[in-house]
Amino acid sequence: MVLDIISAVLIFLGAVLSLAAAVGLVRFGDLLSRMHASAKPQVLGLVLVAVAIAIQFPTWATVTTLAIIISFQLVTIPVATHMVGRAGYRTKHLRRSMLYRDELAEAVDRAEAREIAWERQRGTGTDHHDG
Repeated sequence: MVLDIISAVLIFLGAVLSLAAAVGLVRFGDLLSRMHASAKPQVLGLVLVAVAIAIQFPTWATVTTLAIIISFQLVTIPVATHMVGRAGYRTKHLRRSMLYRDELAEAVDRAEAREIAWERQRGTGTDHHDG
């Protein structure tokens, strides 16, 4: 009886966090805010639901499967959001005025300078004129 109540509370909290992630995706205006809203509560919501399932079905097969699922989510979601953020930054799909400190600008400038130098060295630069 007590484990059922704990499981129900965990599932409810997980559902509320997943709903908060969905609302954040719809309500927030820029890419970085949407990424933050979708990644953090979604992972915690999944963990809470998985713990509730483990409480209800405490077999080794269930617990190890849930542990693997949680582990993959904890490893892949931060990497995926990081890559989406970098892609959004590089393609200028975010509001730079909302950044407190732009730590990536210098690295992007260096990469673009290397790319331009490489294109010039190979003779495929877009700055030469035909005619």
